[in-house]
Amino acid sequence: MFGLIGHLTSLAHAQRVTRELGYEEYAEWDLEVWCSAPPQIVDEITVRSITGQVARGLYVESFFLPEMLAGSRIKTAIRKILNAMAHAQKHGIDITALGGFSSIVFENFNLSQMLRVRNIELDIHRFTTGNTHTAYIICRQVEAAMVKYGIELTKATVAVCGATGDIGSAVCRWLAQRSEIGELLLVARDPQRLADLQGSLGRGQVMAMPEALPKADVVVWVTSMTQGMSLNPAELRRPCVLIDGGYPKNLATQVQAPGVYVLNGGVVEHSLDIDWRIMKTADMLNPARHLFACFAESMLLELEGWHTNFSWGRNNIAIESMEKIGEVSQKHGFRPLIA
Repeated sequence: MFGLIGHLTSLAHAQRVTRELGYEEYAEWDLEVWCSAPPQIVDEITVRSITGQVARGLYVESFFLPEMLAGSRIKTAIRKILNAMAHAQKHGIDITALGGFSSIVFENFNLSQMLRVRNIELDIHRFTTGNTHTAYIICRQVEAAMVKYGIELTKATVAVCGATGDIGSAVCRWLAQRSEIGELLLVARDPQRLADLQGSLGRGQVMAMPEALPKADVVVWVTSMTQGMSLNPAELRRPCVLIDGGYPKNLATQVQAPGVYVLNGGVVEHSLDIDWRIMKTADMLNPARHLFACFAESMLLELEGWHTNFSWGRNNIAIESMEKIGEVSQKHGFRPLIA
């Protein structure tokens, strides 16, 4: 059985969703009440592969909200993620994807040193970040979008914003070694990590964001959502493709201009309807078939019987692993969303 650990994108989003689901009393909860709510299994999932295989899973709502990462609530955020992981393991889930901020909280706050949750010792092999599949899907979206919008690969300039992160660095490795793109621009906040990445790639130009964006035909956005507010459409090339790989996805509403095309980065489309309710809360265009690639990774691991932490740690994603998960992704009927 596979599992998904998820959360809503803000307190306002949480209040709206609970109201839409008919839980009016929960819609009035303030942040303090959300801080005290325990994890819950809120959906049962059935996914069918085009091979005829069937996988079943559970969705664990962590009741974590991004507002909990501010100030004195950091400990609450940590507790939320650990409790959700313990809840998944307690229910016998073989492999669980940490969706959204779950994996970021786990890695940034070194939760691997806090694996004892009450009477449960967390087995790290039961959890995956899903970042390998996400990075693979984003790379395929970059390649497909260039074809769709008439951008010549060998002459294209691609800027990766958030290049030193787990997903960003994997995207850079793929583009540097697998794609014949013209220029690769590396954008991030830490100069030393940028220099290390550039050295390991053997190519790419380190550049500040204001300098990089006007030069880019394609922008892969895998950096923090707060920085997304600084994008000025007037400074972008025409045509320009923005691959919004952040969470929550906000570039489509922030950047609206002729010749600028925004794609939901790291989102896949399945060939068959998935039996679940939860994806409706993510505002997907087709919630029966569209889903985050990180969630799809746990489905793929279940379908293949790979009950292991396929994606784990920071900056450990190898091209070989991306190719491997990409192969089974296609095998079972998942494809990058290019709409």
